Amino acid sequence: MKWITGVLALVGTSAAADLEVTFRDGAPKDRIEIANIGGCEIGPLTLAVDLVPSPSGLIFDVSSEGAGVEVNQPVEIVDGAALVATMSVVNDGDQLLTLRLAALQAGDVIRLTLDLDDTASTREITVDGAEIAGAEVIVTREGDSLFSTGVFDATGRALVPLDACLS
Repeated sequence: MKWITGVLALVGTSAAADLEVTFRDGAPKDRIEIANIGGCEIGPLTLAVDLVPSPSGLIFDVSSEGAGVEVNQPVEIVDGAALVATMSVVNDGDQLLTLRLAALQAGDVIRLTLDLDDTASTREITVDGAEIAGAEVIVTREGDSLFSTGVFDATGRALVPLDACLS
């Protein structure tokens, strides 16, 4: 039995590498959290939050003029800014946010505040997990057109599975 254990130790396994992106509605600001929940460093990579596939017509509401409803908030990095190399400019009514991320260590978290509004129902100003369900998180690496995707579920969670450690 000892030799089997030794052989298995030599074979090894690739470490899990996953990103979890969660959305939470809040007042006055909504929140998106990006967490490396895997066991290794990943990146650098580009992560895009695409609201177009959501059935609720979700948009970023960053201005008092335009498509949003009542309260508006800019997209701001409130935690983990050192992990973000660049962030796309988000205009009022946009449906895409793109972040170029540096290497993320296991357990690293990036937190954003923002305002999402629903344009397809009567709820408008509040967005729950069911309304973001279907929106996508798209991860790419330099040289790869598409690396992996995750889809938000009705709880506001998207899991982006990565094949293995990227560093």
